[in-house]
Amino acid sequence: MAKLRTRRHKVILSRSAGGDAGITFMLVILGIFMILPMVYAISQSFKPLDELWMFPPRFFVKSPTLSNYSDLFKLMDISWVPFSRYIFNTVFVSIAGTAGNLFVSSLAAYAMAKIKFPGGRVMFKTVRTSLMFHSTVTAITNFIIMKTFHMIDTYFALIVPAFCTSLGLYLMKQFMDTNVPHDIVESAHLDGASEFKTFWVIAMPMVKPAWLTLIIYSFQGLWNAGASVYIHSEQLKSFNYAIRQIAAGGIKRAGANAAAMVIMMLVPISVFVITQSNIIETMGSSGMKD
Repeated sequence: MAKLRTRRHKVILSRSAGGDAGITFMLVILGIFMILPMVYAISQSFKPLDELWMFPPRFFVKSPTLSNYSDLFKLMDISWVPFSRYIFNTVFVSIAGTAGNLFVSSLAAYAMAKIKFPGGRVMFKTVRTSLMFHSTVTAITNFIIMKTFHMIDTYFALIVPAFCTSLGLYLMKQFMDTNVPHDIVESAHLDGASEFKTFWVIAMPMVKPAWLTLIIYSFQGLWNAGASVYIHSEQLKSFNYAIRQIAAGGIKRAGANAAAMVIMMLVPISVFVITQSNIIETMGSSGMKD
């Protein structure tokens, strides 16, 4: 009888040591290729203009400089609208939209997963089908709805649509089906817990990886959102929009644009790295691979 391999007193998969080494080597190589774009973007932000426009381009910076970042902050100082306003708009919309998306999607997912009601299956199939439609397809309909409710050129035009996303509802519903047993829900009801208390106190802690994943996806999408057709006022536009205006200045602002791109990507990447294990667990439980 073959002896089981153990590590820290836990049984692990019965692969050979050579197989583990081969898999580790492949993962390291793939990880290097995945991190190269980020390394290149950071390298670009430290290049002087002559290196930025060098042909053929050089991957790593030869004469690093901080002038790109100093130019970026100078452009921020002379902006008609203070850059702090753009940053506030992005942070406020990202946090408010993410919080609303988490609450609405989780509540709707709990109802679909744990409460039997007429049309529930049809409703979920509709949500699943809507995943195939790009936001551009519904742009005109959304504009008409927002104009009807006088949300054009307000924060609501950016925050309210983020509350109801098909991806968030799908993730939470699939995870609740798998990780929240019906017996526990029924036991809570027998003990006198209301439906909302059962959802908030029992179901939500059991699906923590799912809602952490939803936070990442929602926050990243809102953080990287650019100019919106629903916002006309300069005081309500995002930091991403302001960066694109800097990039529109031409060749002389290429360095400042490279520095701004690094600043924009640091926040979502940092949040993703912190919670990546929860994202992997959620994708495995929901059946999603991409």
